[in-house]
Amino acid sequence: MDAIGSSSGGSRNRRITTSSSASNGGSRSPLCGGRRRVVATKNDGWSNPFLANNTVKKLQRREITSNRHRSGAITKSVHRFRNFRLTERYDMHDPVGQCSLVLPLLMRRAKVIEIVVVHDIVFALASSGVCAAFSRGTNKTICFLNIYPDEVIRSLFYNKNNDSLITVSVYASDNFSSLKCRSIRIEYIQRGKPDEGFPLFETESLKWPGFVEFDDVNEKVLTYSAQDSIYKVFDLKNYTLLYSITDRQVEEIKISPGIMLLIFSRGQSHVPLKILSIEDGTVLKDFNHLLHRNKKVDFIEQFNEKLLVKQDNENLQILDVRNAEVKEVGSTEFMTPSAFIFLYENQLFLTFRNQTVSVWNFRGELVTSFEDHVLSHPDCNTNNIYITSDQDLIVSFCKADNDQATDTRAGSINISNIWTGKCIAKINSSNAMPSKDEQEGSSSNKRQVEVNMVEEALEDITALYFDEEHNEIYTGNSNGLVHVWSN
Repeated sequence: MDAIGSSSGGSRNRRITTSSSASNGGSRSPLCGGRRRVVATKNDGWSNPFLANNTVKKLQRREITSNRHRSGAITKSVHRFRNFRLTERYDMHDPVGQCSLVLPLLMRRAKVIEIVVVHDIVFALASSGVCAAFSRGTNKTICFLNIYPDEVIRSLFYNKNNDSLITVSVYASDNFSSLKCRSIRIEYIQRGKPDEGFPLFETESLKWPGFVEFDDVNEKVLTYSAQDSIYKVFDLKNYTLLYSITDRQVEEIKISPGIMLLIFSRGQSHVPLKILSIEDGTVLKDFNHLLHRNKKVDFIEQFNEKLLVKQDNENLQILDVRNAEVKEVGSTEFMTPSAFIFLYENQLFLTFRNQTVSVWNFRGELVTSFEDHVLSHPDCNTNNIYITSDQDLIVSFCKADNDQATDTRAGSINISNIWTGKCIAKINSSNAMPSKDEQEGSSSNKRQVEVNMVEEALEDITALYFDEEHNEIYTGNSNGLVHVWSN
């Protein structure tokens, strides 16, 4: 299971894991806290970057504040998304711009798997490992962030502390086995000079199953060196080492605001757990959680003072670690989801299962079911989901309406209210076209070209990002194209 976080213009979270890296909870690993994790892959090969999106799940989130004026915000949101149109298109495959390298990875088209917008720069990462930077001002390619021909970029992270973009890459020279991090100031990218950045964590051996995780909420970086079984916590502001964790019995670490949950090797009927202060590693609580014997653990997650534990075919347990009070939700009522989104400020979490979204509180109560929000991808592609900074709206790539589906293969971009489940706006192939008045004077051929472009842009969206500051939605598709939607 993946945990998803909301993506937005401030602190954001994306955690990327491979199928071979799951621990303790089997193949499921919920997404929580404002963080991004990138795990080194086992036995990577040159062809693997093109298959990467089949084995990694992406998630984005940002630390955000709750909205205390919901009724007014809903009305405002309806107007905010009115008359959205396709206004621009960028092509990642077009090596036009200031790229000084002939990138072998540009030899074939690949789908867009991640979009990040910083200031007026649009960063688009393809599953091939190519990352392009586009200027929103000129609508031209600024540069490619790959500074070596054999560099495959796996993930991006914007560090707001020093206005820089961190790339996490693997290289053909070591069989794509080690993660390498670089920090590039945004001003260097604006000048088309991504090679003026500098490497990070050079002392760390980040081979499989090692990883690096960027925690934007706590402003920390967590690394794991599998070679010597050491976890290290760094300051995200200046990348200095704060402390290390050397206990070889630690199976996994989960991060929440202010704390870390250490999950140790499981016993027959219990799992040892520790809660640490994220600032200095001080142990705040040390306890065992009882488990059903011979039952697989689906997930263990820490969210503020709440611990969520789910075993196969068993009830969901919500434990308050302050007083050991436990609430249970029946296994038929709460079935293990494929992904989560946790909204810390609102004390809610979203679950994703079978292309549907539900909202729960930490008392185990179902708060909201969405009336018109059937996700397009059956595997719950979390790249196609965005939570606004007020935690009140979810923007997703969804299946088209039944009456529309017979006319086109295109899906729709749905904007729904998290509190009510109502779909407040939708961008589809029928309403994203220019009106008849706007088309007046255009030839029938030109109008058909516009229709085809909109339908193509909505056919297979593989990445989505909402720029709240400029009120623009960016989508990427399987052909390596990035589309801009605005009003």
